[in-house]
Amino acid sequence: MSKLAGKVAVVTGASKGIGAGIAKALAEAGASVVVNYAGSKDGAEKTVVEITKAGGKAIAVQADVAKSADVERLFKETVAAYGPADILVNNAGVYAFGAIEDFTEEEFHRQFNINVLGLLQATRAAVKGFGDKGGSVINISSLASRITPPNSAIYSGTKGAVDAITATLAKELGPRQIRVNSINPGPVETEGYVTVGVANSEVETQMVAQTPLGRVGQPQDIARVAVFLASEDAGWLTGESIIAAGGFR
Repeated sequence: MSKLAGKVAVVTGASKGIGAGIAKALAEAGASVVVNYAGSKDGAEKTVVEITKAGGKAIAVQADVAKSADVERLFKETVAAYGPADILVNNAGVYAFGAIEDFTEEEFHRQFNINVLGLLQATRAAVKGFGDKGGSVINISSLASRITPPNSAIYSGTKGAVDAITATLAKELGPRQIRVNSINPGPVETEGYVTVGVANSEVETQMVAQTPLGRVGQPQDIARVAVFLASEDAGWLTGESIIAAGGFR
């Protein structure tokens, strides 16, 4: 029997990359999946097509998680399609790197509004619908919160906040049988990874050399961890930040 049969999952930022990989893996495990996207409609619809062709259930719903009205609509459409969510994956996120001399208020608010405010708003909306049955919240953080690379003050700051929020909400929501955990990926080969020029670069070569398992991560590597955390196999885990990086530190 599928691990997540009968469950409803919302995955934010699921039009590509890690989010799309998680959405497909949750559907393969039996969940009905809401593929959220902010601007990439084509990518979200592609993810839905891939899920349905494989025999799963999925719909795409546009919503900017930084906007509370959009988040409320996202969960209303989830209920209309499949019923209340059982699983929330807070994957929506943005990043940009630069020296502190290049810091701007605009970039600070862009990253914190999506990576932190968006996570809080989506979690608030999901928790309202979990009810007595409880639920699972999975936050996609980053190894950047631990290794704090140069030129990542804003991004690493957002992910440090995600780790703290994960631990805090695990304590707050545990009595309601709501588990809150995070996955902290290391380098993962996604569209963004390629776009910023890391693929096939000297930087990639150095990262692989420092990774005991000898390669860069793939979206499915993170997706498998998400399925585990969403399932009853992880029923005794909450407040955990799982580093998924092939041993890279």
